[in-house]
Amino acid sequence: MAATRLDAAVIRASEDAYVDWLIASAPDHGASLITARMARAFLDVNREAWELDPAMFEDELPAYARGRSARVAAGLGAIARVVREGQEIYARKLCFAEARARVEGVHLPYHDTLAMLVREAREVHGLAVLIDWHSMPAAAAQGGCDIVLGDRYGSSCAPAVSALVEKTLKGMGYRLIRNSPYAGGYTTEHYGRPGQKVHALQIEVNRALYMDEARVSVNGGFERLRADLERLFKVLSGVDWAKI
Repeated sequence: MAATRLDAAVIRASEDAYVDWLIASAPDHGASLITARMARAFLDVNREAWELDPAMFEDELPAYARGRSARVAAGLGAIARVVREGQEIYARKLCFAEARARVEGVHLPYHDTLAMLVREAREVHGLAVLIDWHSMPAAAAQGGCDIVLGDRYGSSCAPAVSALVEKTLKGMGYRLIRNSPYAGGYTTEHYGRPGQKVHALQIEVNRALYMDEARVSVNGGFERLRADLERLFKVLSGVDWAKI
């Protein structure tokens, strides 16, 4: 916070607030659950670890840093340059040592643990199904959709996985779109290997369904959505995944 030109309320605009509360019942239905507890503006675990914008740093980045990507160009690398409507986060240049500390302290431990959970699922069940949960600003919801499913245009999971989630949520009355404007980030791209029995699906939930975005507080729709997602988890836990 000492390095930013913004206040905490503006920084929180990038946060997937309360998503962990919405999906807290998943372990009751046999799922493993891992939560990123550091702010996305500090370090985004849904980016490649060294996806960094050279213009943000006072010193030269190492050769392995990925300074050229669409996400970096948009200001949304592993360490974001901007939040909401392009507002610049930092009042000064960072040094690479700061980035390295964030990556080594947050990104690497998170993905080491996630990779371990995926391996364990495959060893026990013969396959793994990874669902990466996020929220989206109401303003980003095309056509007023409630939920966006991102499967990298069918490359990160078997069609039956996306179809089952879509059918279940539509049956509850939610409006869904696939892959637009969110097709899936680093997590679905990195882990999704349906040919190797690892299926990864990103789910973006419209924040207007469950929270007041301005106040960053839950609204009257929270309990309904939480209960509906628990119904989804129950459906997923009852699937014969060996047939997928």
